[in-house]
Amino acid sequence: MELNPYLNFNGQCREAMEYYARVLGGTITAMITFGDMPGGEQCSPEMSSGIMHAAIDLGGSKLLASDCPPEMYEPPKGISVAVHPTDPAEAERIFNALAEGGTVTMPVQETFWALRFGMCVDRYGIAWMVNCAKAE
Repeated sequence: MELNPYLNFNGQCREAMEYYARVLGGTITAMITFGDMPGGEQCSPEMSSGIMHAAIDLGGSKLLASDCPPEMYEPPKGISVAVHPTDPAEAERIFNALAEGGTVTMPVQETFWALRFGMCVDRYGIAWMVNCAKAE
């Protein structure tokens, strides 16, 4: 079984996914607009360029996303995307990139369970946890 986070955006999906692909070192494998889907010509001009489905391949996992119609969008609450780099320097790089323009909720630091752990909400409103575990 595969389990993948599926993020919803309010018109920033393309920008966010391109950013995440750069920060996380992934490859965008899908970026389909509402205008590209069957019947897409019936979409409003604003929704026509919105992303119906996007995917980033992260080499063993995927990050999926789409834009929501404005009347259906709700900011995410009560969930975070967890990233598990194995190198402390890489954990700090990823954390700092995700936190840029967002809000740090726990600075990246060593903890009793991790070489580096930090939490932030990025500029797109997505909560992240970056965890570089200590060797077991």
